[in-house]
Order: sequence, then structure tokens, then C-alpha cells
Amino acid sequence: MRVLLITDIHANLTALEAVVADAGPVDVVWCLGDVVGYGPNPNECCTWVEGHAEITVVGNHDWAALGRLDLDDFNESARQATLWTVEQLTPHAYQWLDALPNRFIEGETTLVHGSPRHPIWEYLLRPAQAAANFEYFDTDICFVGHTHAPAIFQEELARLGEPGYVPPYGEPITLSGGRFLVNPGSVGQPRDGDPRAAYAIYEPETRTIEFRRLAYDIAKVQGQMREAGLPEPLVVRLARGL
Repeated sequence: MRVLLITDIHANLTALEAVVADAGPVDVVWCLGDVVGYGPNPNECCTWVEGHAEITVVGNHDWAALGRLDLDDFNESARQATLWTVEQLTPHAYQWLDALPNRFIEGETTLVHGSPRHPIWEYLLRPAQAAANFEYFDTDICFVGHTHAPAIFQEELARLGEPGYVPPYGEPITLSGGRFLVNPGSVGQPRDGDPRAAYAIYEPETRTIEFRRLAYDIAKVQGQMREAGLPEPLVVRLARGL
């Protein structure tokens, strides 16, 4: 089975469409949350994910658009973008987001947005955090998003204080020899200094994953954001990948 693994689309339909075209034929799509927030196409992205993803878990920006998070916890640009998103969402998109689970187990994999310990909000950035989180899932692999940066944490290495492994792109990696926390990176809002859209292709039968990056029409999205009146800092950072 060939799985398209995506997360943190953030209402960036142009990036999502580029990823889908680049991925080629897949059997299923798994989405790790934050379908909306920041970007100019929340309803279109909800429609695509609802129609194509076999599994979708909810993210913190999805929750914020549902009124489940205090916007005072967001920076000002994120808060303004969330308020704009709330005004745009159709009743159907709202209801679909509202029904998403915060955790899903599929075979030997667990899917969450933030972390298995705190599925909505925790950022897995440091090895100590990763090591602690292996206690909160029972499968061999847990896929996460939220940090907007590709990474692999192997359990034993994390317990030794080793930082997350930044995988190469376009080279299949076998997840063998332990348990793993894996982040495919962000489709629509990369924050690792590389503005290209990030995603992964996963094959459960062989536990093989291939991380990918691709350029897309960032200027087009920036134009859509400015036309929508979204905060300028969000427009500028899109091209910086920060």
C-alpha cells in the first residue's frame, strides 16, 4: 500500500495541489491536522481532504477555528488569521472539522497532530520530549506534525539525547530497529528555512518512508493572502520558510 502522508496544509491549496501532483498514484491519504489557519483557501482544503483522506486527525489551528482554543495563546498574526478563517468557513467545513478525532491508530501506526502525550499542542523538538512521548503510544511508529519541520526520532537514540534525524529527500528509508516518531514536514507552511512544500510517501508493508520537497507557486499564494487581507508577516514568511 502506498500512503500519501501530509500535514499542516494551513489552507494553502496551491501547495496541496502541487504535492498531490508530485506524489503520483497513491492508495490512501493520511492527514495529520491543521488543514486550516494562516492561508487563503480554508474551505477548498477542507473539501479536498474530506474527499480524499482515509484518515485525518485534528490540529491546533483546526481547533482554534472551532473556538476550542483561547486565541490569546496565539501570536497576533495567527490570531488575526484565525478570526478571518472563522468568518470564511462554511457550515459543512465547520462540522467536518468538528468531527475529527485527535488520535487515530491504524495497524502499527499512531497518528496525531502534536504529540502522543498532548495530541493538539505539544511541539516535539528536543530528544528529551521525544523520549518521554514513547510512553504514550503502543504502536511501532507514531506520525506527528505541528513543528512544520521533517524529522525522525528513534526511541533508543532519543533516550540517549540524540537530536531528531533530518532525513534526506527522495531516498527511501526503512524504519527498522526500534520504535519511531516521524514528522513529514509541512505542506503549506514550512518552518525549517526551506519554503518548499514537504510531504512523505509511506509503505506500511515494508515500513519504508520517502521524504519529499518541491517548489510551488508561492507568489500566487502570497497574492491571494494579500487580496484576502491576511496579515503581512504571514505573507512574507511563506517565501522564507520560517
